[in-house]
Amino acid sequence: MKNDNWIFFVSKRFARVDRKGRSKVTSILASLGIGFGVCALIVTLSVMNGFQMSFIDTIMEVSSYHVRVNQKKLVEENTQIDNSLFDFIEWCDSEKSVLSCTPFYEAQGLLVGSVTRQANAVIRAVPSDVLNKDAGMKKELEIISGSFDLKENSSGVPIVLGSSLARSLSCYVGSTLNILALSGSSDTSLFSDSRKFVVKGIFHSGYADLNSTYAFIDIDNALEYFGKSADCIYGIKLSNPNKDSEIISKISRDFPMLKAESWRSFNRTFFGALRIEKNMLFLLVLLIFLVVGINIYNSLRKMVFQRQEEIAVLSSLGARKNQVQNVFIIQGFLTGFKGSFFGLLSGLFICAQMKNVFNLLSKIQFYFEYFFAMLINPSSGYLVKENPMFAVYGSIPARIIPSEIIFVFAFGILSSLLASWIASRNVLKFTVSEVLRNE
Repeated sequence: MKNDNWIFFVSKRFARVDRKGRSKVTSILASLGIGFGVCALIVTLSVMNGFQMSFIDTIMEVSSYHVRVNQKKLVEENTQIDNSLFDFIEWCDSEKSVLSCTPFYEAQGLLVGSVTRQANAVIRAVPSDVLNKDAGMKKELEIISGSFDLKENSSGVPIVLGSSLARSLSCYVGSTLNILALSGSSDTSLFSDSRKFVVKGIFHSGYADLNSTYAFIDIDNALEYFGKSADCIYGIKLSNPNKDSEIISKISRDFPMLKAESWRSFNRTFFGALRIEKNMLFLLVLLIFLVVGINIYNSLRKMVFQRQEEIAVLSSLGARKNQVQNVFIIQGFLTGFKGSFFGLLSGLFICAQMKNVFNLLSKIQFYFEYFFAMLINPSSGYLVKENPMFAVYGSIPARIIPSEIIFVFAFGILSSLLASWIASRNVLKFTVSEVLRNE
């Protein structure tokens, strides 16, 4: 048999029904197992991506930037650094991949509120118009009270606090506070009662640590409070954060006196923990494919032995053993493809309707608990409430990464294909004479 078209026909017939009529049911159950595995893995990864990326986006846009360039405060005699800095700013303006370049100062401080409540904070001095020039930062910082107004006026030196930081200090818009301790340079006092500020705004972001530790002041006041020798840092935002290595290479080549650091290395510990969490969850869900693969292996291995007569007939008609083996491999491939395709569509649908899905699950749980409450103790029916955590889960945006979806889809097919290949190796052990003698 030189023409291999018969292989697809025979594989389809084998999958439809066997002598006892159970082959088709087994194939459907195997496809459903792979489908549910692919669906669960797509939904899990997408929700995990949305959950983690909400943190990562906020950290990159507000805290670490995509690239941080360290530049010490200039002194008059250091004209070489002065020219390098001037050229660097011009380079950022001309570089197409650079969206913005923001200078800022940063120091650790101990804030004391008007009712003597204290809290540690990161004091960052930024330009007063930073939100107008940095769209990413403006998107991630939600001003929930007052405004992001850092210009000094008659009411005092302004400061903008994170929501949790303001709560811990019992501060609100218009409150005064003092930076009691500040880790500035050597030409500033560590402790002082004269660093008075007026709260002009309170912000909220998607990352709790920023809300509880960050405070912003105007960069024009940085030298006064941080000292003249304080280090100035330039935060660069890129159109594509994944091209950070390319930009760092250019900066290192063209400006050897400047030190550039990627958002990956700046947040290495935190992002590494998120990666480990995601990988472990990924491995746990992949166990679904292992179970389904074993099921496919057992069902096809059983089918191989049940089809000994058909295999012998095909061999006597001239079919090679590898061709007969391909009959079962194709069957496993079709089983995996159907299941993976079903799982892909259902997983993408759930991700697109995440809020509605969790609302539906919340309703189902509520009515289920309400039914049993009314059945056992009708007087306690009013105590049954919907679980508010479902609304929290539904609010997490699912982020689909195409490369991960393709990998999951392909893995669903390959797991079935591998199981069918291992199970069909028994075909190579059969001989026509042995089969006919046994029959």
